[in-house]
Amino acid sequence: MDTLFFGLDAVTLARIQFGFTVAFHFIFPAFTIGLASFLAVLNGWYLWSKDEAYLNLFNYWVKIFAITFAMGVVSGIVMSYQFGTNWSVFSDKTGPVLGPLMAYEVLTAFFLEAGFLGIMLFGRNKVGPGLHMTATAMVAVGTAISATWILSVNSWMHTPAGYAINDVGQFVPENWLEVIFNPSFPYRLAHTLTAAYLTTAFIVGGVGAWHLLSGRGHHRGVRKMFSMAMWMAALVAPLQVVIGHEHGLNTYEYQPTKVLAMEGHFESYDNGVPLILFGIPDQEAGEMRYELSIPKIGGPILNKGWNAQMDGLDTVPDAEEPPVAIVFWSFRIMVGLGFAMVGIGLWSLWTRYKGRLYDEVWLHRAALAMGPSGLVAVIAGWITTEVGRQPYTVYGELLTVNSTSPLDASAVGASLIAFIVIYFLVFGAGVGYLIKLMLKTPERAPYEDDIDYGPIRSAGLVPGVQQPAPQGRQSGQPAE
Repeated sequence: MDTLFFGLDAVTLARIQFGFTVAFHFIFPAFTIGLASFLAVLNGWYLWSKDEAYLNLFNYWVKIFAITFAMGVVSGIVMSYQFGTNWSVFSDKTGPVLGPLMAYEVLTAFFLEAGFLGIMLFGRNKVGPGLHMTATAMVAVGTAISATWILSVNSWMHTPAGYAINDVGQFVPENWLEVIFNPSFPYRLAHTLTAAYLTTAFIVGGVGAWHLLSGRGHHRGVRKMFSMAMWMAALVAPLQVVIGHEHGLNTYEYQPTKVLAMEGHFESYDNGVPLILFGIPDQEAGEMRYELSIPKIGGPILNKGWNAQMDGLDTVPDAEEPPVAIVFWSFRIMVGLGFAMVGIGLWSLWTRYKGRLYDEVWLHRAALAMGPSGLVAVIAGWITTEVGRQPYTVYGELLTVNSTSPLDASAVGASLIAFIVIYFLVFGAGVGYLIKLMLKTPERAPYEDDIDYGPIRSAGLVPGVQQPAPQGRQSGQPAE
């Protein structure tokens, strides 16, 4: 355990490895949760309006969903193995509480998604439209249920509740409702689901903007996808700001040290709390260098008065402080992108009002640039949340240094290097293919009547019978 690998110990390497794999994994469900709901809306509007533009968009995005969903499943499986390899002590101590919650995610969400995914992807011409719509909706519901269980697990690690510690040091459940609905869970669930919908909206909007800038402004599918994405941005981005604020207040109540790191408050205040906009945190010196702040406005933001008093990080033992610089800057990246999303949404409302939604080139350029912003924001938010919880895995109860497996640093470091190489090769190729699909224009997909009807044989035992071609063309004639 004490052997170093490139100057890093086993605990640090295990944290880097889990952080790396989670960051790769998180971008896929952050996209598929919103995309599944988007597909359900497209399919529902097609069935209601019979407008083929919605069907073409469904067929366009469902391919992207299938690949992204698969990459999310594969990258998620890897993380579960790390609980046994790198974090066996954590797994042993928290298993009685967290193990059942993760099992419920498999038994409800994963089974629901797996059961209906095939019908959604391949069943349009094989089952009735009602069943196909139900399957599409169930996949969307399944992704949300999956997020619910996983976020309950994660939230419990931040605000543990409903448990006791037995004679061997394990966390054991005493009240399952308190475990599941722990104090930070409702806020984290709302904040994360909303972030997923915004992530999808800006990816869809970015793709639509690219097609508009490429001279496809006349294409009805392109116009519809861009319009729907901008509606989502305009309506949900301001809501996300409100939810994020409430989540921050909840965090300040239960994890005040994290909020102090997020806000960069090294010093205590006796007469008003400033809002620090920018600066360079110096944790060793306990000060914010080159600080740019607004006096006293930080108090009301935290539901304190203009002349409020507040303890700073100077009242927290050094061993209990999180890495302030990482938390401080990741928080600002997340918030900055959030307000940029609000700006894009309001800009789109103005151009829509002026009748220039599909003609405003600078809006399209901004939307294209903001395409990956949701992915960056969710990763920045995750870093803020998880690094801000340090030095604990279970906040206030179980230290990170006491959670790892008794492994040598070289073993953890070797597996980390393998993960980095394989992930960039495999998932890099997958993301490259997704981008290739996105650069195509949504077009009419072939229907069952367009399929060339050839000989049908039953296991090769009987001669095939030539099926009659659809009326209006000869068998073997290509579809128009």
